[in-house]
Amino acid sequence: MQIDHQMLHEILAHFAIDGTLSSFKFHNEGHINTTIFSTFEHEGRLYRYTHQRINTEAFKDPVALMKNVSAVTAHIRGKLDERDGDVDRRVLTVIPTREGEPIFLDSQGGYWRTYRFIDQVRTYNRIESEEIAYLFGEAVGTFQLQLADFDGSSLSHTIPRFHDMRLRYDQLAAAVKTNHQGRLAAVSGELAFLEENKDRGCIITDAFSAGRLPVRVTHNDTKVNNVLFREDGSEALSMIDLDTVMPGTILFDTGDMLRTGSNTAEEDTLALDSVDCALPFHRALLSGYRSKASFLTPLEEELLVESGRTITQIMAVRFLTDYLNGDVYYHTERESHNLDRSRTQIALMKAMDRQWGALTKGA
Repeated sequence: MQIDHQMLHEILAHFAIDGTLSSFKFHNEGHINTTIFSTFEHEGRLYRYTHQRINTEAFKDPVALMKNVSAVTAHIRGKLDERDGDVDRRVLTVIPTREGEPIFLDSQGGYWRTYRFIDQVRTYNRIESEEIAYLFGEAVGTFQLQLADFDGSSLSHTIPRFHDMRLRYDQLAAAVKTNHQGRLAAVSGELAFLEENKDRGCIITDAFSAGRLPVRVTHNDTKVNNVLFREDGSEALSMIDLDTVMPGTILFDTGDMLRTGSNTAEEDTLALDSVDCALPFHRALLSGYRSKASFLTPLEEELLVESGRTITQIMAVRFLTDYLNGDVYYHTERESHNLDRSRTQIALMKAMDRQWGALTKGA
């Protein structure tokens, strides 16, 4: 979809923004949604905003998505002290339409949202120190603590059964049965390992389905690059990218935090011997997380370390399924890309198992 200057003016006019549009630029760095940064001038001052056209291929119900985001951010804002000058950096600010809605539908069927741009922050693509790992853990714990009294069941499921291990294994079984890309012979070892680990991988899904784990608000994409830090890296300020906020168990979030935060290698590395679970980072992540997560039930606490292995396993299953299906979901840059990703997750699972005693010591 081409967006010219006139069309952009028409779209932005529907949002409750004071002043005159003075400049804008497109941001194209592999994001799912079309993103535009703008600057408005109002009474001699400049104000910056982030505008996004939501990808409806990835998110089928953008209205429900933005209702989730609006409800969660409003709840968090209510917990913050307005005397703290950092409030607008500690939670996303949704700019409503002039009719008070969190989303606007344009004449071509595009769904748009606007956030206040957050200045004087930085992000990290990888964790490079125990200090950053600790702060990352704090950020996830703080996000969950702020929403611990929010009724997670009131939110919509933007991607139903997103972390349901039983569903993901059913999808893998269907891909194996079909084998329409003829790739099955290359993955016998991976399939055997994942089948051997199926029951253990389903512990959290089964406990959640049985009602033994509470329904909470979950972020579902807890990677370190979804955390805003102070420019000097001294504090984690807020979680961003809330598109997958929905009901679930917080173990989905601790699991992805541990999976992405402790892996010593890139997610698609070809050097599997470089994949390891960095014990100092793992401990720092959990330490930072626990410093904020005062709301955990005994079973949630018991399964924290297990959650890291579980989410690693579910990603191994999903990557392998997509490989067998012909790479229809994840973007790939080489024929074996999804297989390489799956093998990395399996290598990380094995690395966790080798160190399981140390990972769970005192946990």
